[in-house]
Amino acid sequence: MEITGLTGLPEISPGTSLPGEILIAVKRQGLSLENGDVLVVAQKIVSKAEGCVVSLAEVRASAAAQRIAKDMRKDPRFIEVVLRESKRVVRRDKRVLIVETRHGLVCANAGVDRSNTGTSECLTMLPRDPDGSARCIAAGLRRRSHKRVAVIISDTFGRPWRLGLTNVAIGAAGLEVLRDLRGKRDASGQRLRATVLAVADELASAAGLVMGKLTRVPVAVIRGYRYTRAGHGAGGAKDLIRPAGEDLFR
Repeated sequence: MEITGLTGLPEISPGTSLPGEILIAVKRQGLSLENGDVLVVAQKIVSKAEGCVVSLAEVRASAAAQRIAKDMRKDPRFIEVVLRESKRVVRRDKRVLIVETRHGLVCANAGVDRSNTGTSECLTMLPRDPDGSARCIAAGLRRRSHKRVAVIISDTFGRPWRLGLTNVAIGAAGLEVLRDLRGKRDASGQRLRATVLAVADELASAAGLVMGKLTRVPVAVIRGYRYTRAGHGAGGAKDLIRPAGEDLFR
């Protein structure tokens, strides 16, 4: 399996054609897409291309945001944007808000971020429909390259009980995001009863090793991984979200 980071993509702005810019970067590196490739695309450039960006100068903080911001010593306008992107606050301390986003993701600050935005006064938010974004990018790449590829939209998440961030899939198209091994037998002949692999998360995490937040490599091409193609109408990365009734920590 090979993972190649794509360099040289321009600064992305609302309306930018990500499939077009990705293929330009692929060609510039002397590469070409092949059937079965997986493209991992950083959430940040998807959000920028889709206009999921807000200027702090345009934000008026609510009373709730002001109360939380005072306790956390944060900009109340930042907290306001986080609250707007959230269904509920799961937990907070002096450093961070852990919330459930409108998509059902549980993460820090609802994915609202001010890094790599060009200015500290500008924030990016998560795409409104990450799975839909992945489908659009995959379709655009197929129209232009005539190759069938899968697309994962990735973002960096923290994890309970573990230090450090890792990339996970918040959007996906073209591949089954879970691989269910229940009923299969292991190398010792024992039947597996609970093993369901988060394939899309593992691919996103592997791609994160070449993408990096400091190197301006927002896209990676994974070649050689034999994934299961998603059927028509497959759910995408939202299938990775554990149902509330099965979540021991809600």
